[in-house]
Amino acid sequence: MSLKTLTIAMTGASGAPYTLRLLQVCLQTDIHIQFICSQPGQIVLGMESDLKLTGSPQRMQQQLATWFNTDSSRLSVFAKDQWTSPTASGSSVADAMVVCPCTMGTLASIATGTSDNLIHRAADVIIKERKKLILVPRETPFSSIHLENMLKLSNLGVVILPPNPGFYQGVTKVSELVDFVVARILDQLGIENEISPRWASPRQPSSG
Repeated sequence: MSLKTLTIAMTGASGAPYTLRLLQVCLQTDIHIQFICSQPGQIVLGMESDLKLTGSPQRMQQQLATWFNTDSSRLSVFAKDQWTSPTASGSSVADAMVVCPCTMGTLASIATGTSDNLIHRAADVIIKERKKLILVPRETPFSSIHLENMLKLSNLGVVILPPNPGFYQGVTKVSELVDFVVARILDQLGIENEISPRWASPRQPSSG
């Protein structure tokens, strides 16, 4: 799968380091990133990192470009109620979408097709257009409701990818655990990467 446009959404579950690392790696490729962050997501991002996203989508776009030391044209940022965004329409659908991290509320809304904000609608469009949708649910334990919603989405072809890091690579830093999960997301997107050692391969230091 060759990606030209990728939508990355962040909701209010804990896991900002996953989102930031995923953005960092993807912005180093030729893929254009469409980013949507819910208000709870902005709060969590501020709690779990030094990045405080505030103001208009244009302001947040510049903040992200500065944070990742990249040109602001490499990404587009949309508000959760910005219904004129291309992510809201099947006529300009992205090649894939990742919700990382994904709250159980967001997962449930996607499973039921409520589309009451842009993240839900963008995911609904991805599903109906038969594109790849990856959800990274950050919750434990899972209730029967959570599992039923995941099964429903999995049966529709949605990838359910909980952020469960492995330890076989001999981790010594938290960043290596983050890279393990992000590498699995990149694999699902078809983005070549060597940010985390493969099983039975010599351990290599992560980049970034």
